[in-house]
Amino acid sequence: MMMDTLVCAAPGQLVLERRPIPERADDEVLIRVRRVGVCGTDMHIYRGTQPFLAYPRVMGHELAGEVAQAPMGSDLAPGDPVYVMPYMSCGTCAACRKAKPNCCMNIQVLGVHRDGGMAEYLAVPQGFVRKADGISLDEAAMIEFLAIGAHAVRRAAITPGQSVLVVGAGPIGIAAALFAKLQGGIVTALDGRQDRLDFCRDHLGADHVAALGEGTRQALSDITDGDFFDVVFDATGNPKAMEAGFAYVGHGGTYVLISVVGADITFSDPEFHKRETTLLGSRNATPEDFDAVVEAMKAGKVPTKALNTHAATLAEVAQALPGWMEPQAGVIKAIVSC
Repeated sequence: MMMDTLVCAAPGQLVLERRPIPERADDEVLIRVRRVGVCGTDMHIYRGTQPFLAYPRVMGHELAGEVAQAPMGSDLAPGDPVYVMPYMSCGTCAACRKAKPNCCMNIQVLGVHRDGGMAEYLAVPQGFVRKADGISLDEAAMIEFLAIGAHAVRRAAITPGQSVLVVGAGPIGIAAALFAKLQGGIVTALDGRQDRLDFCRDHLGADHVAALGEGTRQALSDITDGDFFDVVFDATGNPKAMEAGFAYVGHGGTYVLISVVGADITFSDPEFHKRETTLLGSRNATPEDFDAVVEAMKAGKVPTKALNTHAATLAEVAQALPGWMEPQAGVIKAIVSC
């Protein structure tokens, strides 16, 4: 039995191939993939700027589908709608023993370290497959990127009334802004694109928006009466922006780097110590974060219809993806149907 598979053979080269349907191991679930969310990681892979990847690679880690086959004794049955937690952790390393599988020392992320879900079928260890009861497949394919934002917000331990700045209002920044707002933060979004700022204001309830430019620092100072922010999130994927963000953290504040870039990040040590800044890295998400996203979706707190801006079939992705990467396309989340 064969299936369609979309392969990124090299930067800028997407090829639709026929490959055998995988045979599942005893502890694996064979999933009929139905939806795949396209994210910034996939675009970095296409550009050739993803630091943890070797080609060729099947992209796709924001996955939803239906169970085709499940292990004996599993609580999953053929036909069940499911989503995938794509961070294949080892369960035994120091990070996993600390209940931090999101930064497992031996992590294998679907679509990055190993082939992902831009295919009609995928076999995944059953521990990383969860039922998607009460939500649609389109919504299930959006859980992962939202969980990254939810995890970053949980890392920051935001309390009601704190001033929060999200730098970079792409999908991950939107997720951070959404969950910061749900935690009671007073949220400001900063981006160079007005359409993204409009989205944060209109659909997320952002309290303030600020456009990137020569007057950025003064605008942020005005918003906070010169105090700047209790918590700053960077979701830009831009080293210079990440460095600039240190200056937006108020005294006693916290800076959370969600972005990962193939570069060194530097900052002023006197300013860092003067403000007693807390610096946090935030990587991936944990099962608790996935649960939080699902509960928020079921409660109607996530504007999933507004987030889902573009769609294509698996056969159309090679042609559609380059266009989705252009700012004028206005992509928030593109969903691929398989």
